[in-house]
Amino acid sequence: MKAARPDPETSARMARIRQRGTKIETIVATMLRDLGAHYRKNVKKLPGSPDFANRSKRWAVFVNGCFWHHHKGCLKATIPKSNRNFWIAKFRDNRRRDARCVTRLRREGYRVIIIWECQENRIRDKLAKILEPRSVDT
Repeated sequence: MKAARPDPETSARMARIRQRGTKIETIVATMLRDLGAHYRKNVKKLPGSPDFANRSKRWAVFVNGCFWHHHKGCLKATIPKSNRNFWIAKFRDNRRRDARCVTRLRREGYRVIIIWECQENRIRDKLAKILEPRSVDT
């Protein structure tokens, strides 16, 4: 049996949460520019519409909110008390979809990283790693 949708009040409150242009996305964009990276935002032609991607250099960055993508072990990854079954199913489905998109991108030869909203202090190192030129076998 499918879980019931959230009540209208909860739904309205959740709808006010930003999906794009969040603080962490702004930080990532600034750091990418500081590192000299060229990118496109929300690339719809790629699986999962990565938040930042460079198709010619074949890298993609997802900036995930800890609540919506249910970051394991994170204090922000709570499960609402009301309509608990709905939320558990939603978080499970979100994580499965995310994993499928990352797998597809990697099969297409992309380097992919996920930056979680709670990992603000580790962003620069993660970005620098994905921007490193690939070694070419000769």
